[in-house]
Formats: sequence, structure tokens, C-alpha cells
Amino acid sequence: MGERPAAGGGKWVDVAPERLERWLANFAGRHGPYREEGLLLIAEDGALATLTAPPGAGEPATVTELLAAARTPRRLGLLLARKGAVAAGIADGTELVASKVDTHYVQGRTAAGGWSQQRFARRRDNQAKAATADSAGIAGRILLPEVRTLAALVTGGDRAAIDAILAQRPLAPLAELRTGRLLDVPEPRHAVLLNAIPAARAVPILIREG
Repeated sequence: MGERPAAGGGKWVDVAPERLERWLANFAGRHGPYREEGLLLIAEDGALATLTAPPGAGEPATVTELLAAARTPRRLGLLLARKGAVAAGIADGTELVASKVDTHYVQGRTAAGGWSQQRFARRRDNQAKAATADSAGIAGRILLPEVRTLAALVTGGDRAAIDAILAQRPLAPLAELRTGRLLDVPEPRHAVLLNAIPAARAVPILIREG
């Protein structure tokens, strides 16, 4: 499902729950037999792999527990925001069962100096506030009625935009379900929301070579 560099060295890989057993076998094939210390794999050649439970899968203490938890179907809330666009949805297992996507116009940052720049800044600020309020309304309509059924809320896009949306008081129950990872997604569209489901379900693994 792709790789991304990790702070401090190494790389992150996202593995679908259905492929995790195969990934473990391939890890042993590349690096030799490994021993487990909780969710840390220590291979014969010194390679390390740290597994992380996916959103809503609880806090498994062993790889066996993680395998079972990751494969257990669960409902996840999805909230993506970037450049005035927002997408909210509910994933039941691998299926998107409810969603709403919308776009709000927010001007860019370039403007002339002086009074024109100040007027531009006020107009842009008002547009951004309106976009945040509308986005919060969409999140409320799609996600709040189902909040008690959600195992976690997975967010993606622009962190500042997500923070502003979830700071709205009515969305406090959703904010409590928010997971730490922010998915790196383009401007939200329906297809982007669909593509976020595999990333939200995946098991993140930090790999550092020996």
C-alpha cells in the first residue's frame, strides 16, 4: 500500500489486515527468523519492525492479538479537508456506507499591499470561517448521528483545517474519537474518500534495517 519515510530513519509501510500474515512471512524470508517482543519484531539480521494497531482496533499486546483485532470488522468515521473542500463518510469494514463531499471557495494568499491587502485578508478570513462552519455542518450531519457506532475517527488532508472543524462545540463527541495519524490525501473528492478507506484500515509498520 505504499511506503513513506519515518522521522529518525527507517520507513513506514501500510499493510492491509488481510495481507498481514503474508507480510510477516515475507519479512522472515527477507531478514531471517524473528522473535517477538510485544509488537516489535527483531529479525536475525538485526532488522526491526514495529507494528501499530489500526484505528479502532484497541490496544493489542501481541502480534497474534493484533492480527485478530485488525481483521475484525469495525465502523470508522472519515473526515478529510483541504483547500476549502471537505469529505465526510462512514466506512463499515471496506464499504463506504454514507458520505458527503462539498467544496467552498477560499481565495489564495497573494494580494497587493496596503489597504487592498487588508481587505483581501479580511475577505479571505471570512471565507475560511464560512468554509469551516459549513464543513462542520456536513460532519455533523453525516457522522454525529452514528457517533456511538464508530470505533474511531480517521482524518486526512490539512491539519489546521481539520483542527478548526473539530473545534466546533457540537462536534466534541467526534473530536474524542479522533486518531493521531493524519492521512496524506489530495483535495477531497468522492474517489479520494473511497481511497482513504484502505489507508484507514491498514496496519502501520515501522521498519528499520539492521
